[in-house]
Amino acid sequence: MPGIPRTRRAATTLAAVCLAGLAFAAAGCVSYPAERRSPLAAPPAGPAPATLSVMTYNIEGLTWPARTGRAPFLAAMTEEFARMEAAGVLPDVIVFQEAFSTAALSTAASTPHPNLAIGPRATARSGLPRSRDPVLRRRNILRGEWGVRFTGSGLAIASRYPILAAFSQPYGPTSCAGWDCLANKSAMLVRIAVPGLADPVEIATTHMNSQRASKAPPEKHLAAHLAQSAELANFLDRVSRADSPLILGGDFNMRRSPQRFDAFETQHGFQLARRHCLKAAAGRARPACEIRLSFDGDAPWLDTQDLQIYDDGARIALRPVRIEAWFDGEDAGGRLSDHDAYIVTYAILPAEAPGAQADD
Repeated sequence: MPGIPRTRRAATTLAAVCLAGLAFAAAGCVSYPAERRSPLAAPPAGPAPATLSVMTYNIEGLTWPARTGRAPFLAAMTEEFARMEAAGVLPDVIVFQEAFSTAALSTAASTPHPNLAIGPRATARSGLPRSRDPVLRRRNILRGEWGVRFTGSGLAIASRYPILAAFSQPYGPTSCAGWDCLANKSAMLVRIAVPGLADPVEIATTHMNSQRASKAPPEKHLAAHLAQSAELANFLDRVSRADSPLILGGDFNMRRSPQRFDAFETQHGFQLARRHCLKAAAGRARPACEIRLSFDGDAPWLDTQDLQIYDDGARIALRPVRIEAWFDGEDAGGRLSDHDAYIVTYAILPAEAPGAQADD
């Protein structure tokens, strides 16, 4: 650390080591729930459902010392999931982010859904090479860039329908910036069997590098996000089946960042649920989409961190027909996290059906 007096460097390094020890001790106390799979000897019987609903929810389940006092809110989420299921409104699939702590993982496991997959733990390694980007190779230990992961990915997926397979990929060892480097941020995909459908549906989630919250300079957290976008695209290319429809939802940390969003969209090129619903509201896309949350301006997808994108399969197309928020106020479960739950309901259509054409 040039420019910092030796005694101050030593004190700063000691403080970082002490904080690392505390974080490691806290992470070591995290208990992971068992994954659950419905037994599946044959494809699920019965007619295909008309829709598939997916909730994306960052539950703010950070470990001590980053957060305290979260247990009552996480317990309230568990109660709300049970009430939503009893009322017949719990989404078919829930993808969680920031399920870092034992209480948060228990919340993810507490949904009434019989199938559960958990993302990579802190010890999982990506196997990817270190970046050659000089911006990412320079580490700042004062901002958590220690080269060690102290928490897991925080990802989990709960599904009403059987999970046939699960895949995950931590981001590369230097594809991070600032305090985000302490978490093993990752991408995750499950393949689910929906009754009556000829092909499985793939559900993926991720939690990408934050911006100002990382405490890294803008050029570094942008470089980390660009690296993660490329690694996510490569992961999906490797594990996703081209004949299966795909829904990718998560905390993409692209709010108010056209630079991040444009680069991400160039990498992925899928259809954006919010864009489809905006076009449907203007009468330029079918089927119609019911919008139950605030859509401001011409690019409302830049107003949030939480997004869902989708892609058609060879025989099955998906189109958003309702988009809404939950846990965003007194009339919708109460505000239990620093994120709302974001829910998209998709119509399940034959790929050749009217209205199944891709949006312009």
